[in-house]
Amino acid sequence: MQHFEFQYPYLFVLLLLIICIYKCPLSIQKFIFPHTTLFTQKAQWINKEKLLYSFILALLVTALASPISYDAKSAQQRKGRDLVFALDTSGSMDESGYSSEETAQSKFAILQNLIKNFTAKRFDDNVGVVVFGSYAFSPVPITYDMNSLKYMLDFLEVGMAGSSTAIGEGIARAVEMLQRSHARSKVIVLVSDGYQNSGTTKIKDAVAMAKQAHIKIYTIGLGKSSDYDAKLLQKIAKDTKGVSFSAQNAEALQDVYKELDTLEPSAIRSQHYLNKHMLFGYPLAAAILLLLYLLAKRRG
Repeated sequence: MQHFEFQYPYLFVLLLLIICIYKCPLSIQKFIFPHTTLFTQKAQWINKEKLLYSFILALLVTALASPISYDAKSAQQRKGRDLVFALDTSGSMDESGYSSEETAQSKFAILQNLIKNFTAKRFDDNVGVVVFGSYAFSPVPITYDMNSLKYMLDFLEVGMAGSSTAIGEGIARAVEMLQRSHARSKVIVLVSDGYQNSGTTKIKDAVAMAKQAHIKIYTIGLGKSSDYDAKLLQKIAKDTKGVSFSAQNAEALQDVYKELDTLEPSAIRSQHYLNKHMLFGYPLAAAILLLLYLLAKRRG
C-alpha cells in the first residue's frame, strides 16, 4: 500500500504569507517581496495574476515541506553498543616517550590512533567522544558513522578543554550523552593520566549518575600507577561493574580491546522507509514554470 506524508509539515505556517498578499499594507508587502512590482501602484494586476502568485507561493512552501511517498515503514534492527570515550586532554597528555617505537609521539596522539583502530572494526556500534581538562564538552556526538568519527578525531588536541583535570566533569558529560540512548549496553571508556584537580562536579556524584543509568565505565590509567590516581580509577570501574586497566606504555593499551569485545551487543532500533520517493520536485517545477509564465507575460 502506498503511503504519503510531509517530512517537515510545520513549514506550512509560511502559507500565512499568502494572506499578506491581500491584507498587508504596501510597505510590508514590499519588504517581504522586495524584488517584485506586484504591489506598486503603477502595476495594474488583476485578481487572476495575484491568485497565480499566491499559488506559486503555496507550491514553493509545499516543496519545502518535502512530500514523500513510500510503501511502508519498517523498524530496522542494528546490533551494537553505545560507547563514549571520555578523554583527558590536560597538559600532561602532550608528553612524549610513552611508546617505545614512536618515542616522539605524545600520549594523546597514541590514544587518538588507538581509538581510530578500535572504531574501524566497530561497524555495529555507536561511538561518541567527550574531552575533559579544566571543563568537559563533547566535540563528537554519538554516531554510527565511523568515517566521520575518524575525521573528527584529527581535530582533537591537548589543551582544548583547559590544562587541568576535571574527571568528574568528563564522566558527567559522557553520562548525559548516553542517557538519551536506547541501547541495552552503554559504556564509557575513561582515559586519564592524572589526578582530579579541577571542576565543580564531584566524582562520586558523576559515578552515581552512571550507576542510575546502568552505564558501565572502563577506566584506563596511562603511565606509571604513581602518575595518576590509580585507586580512584579502580573504584570508578568497580562501582559501575566495569574494569580498570593500567597501561604503563602504548603496547599495554591493546589489552583494552579484548575486554571491550566481550560486551554483549544490543539491538538498536531505527526507522527506515521502504521504496521511499522524494516528491518535492513536482511542486517546485510547477512553481518555476508559473513564475516564468508571469515574467514572460510582464515583458510581453
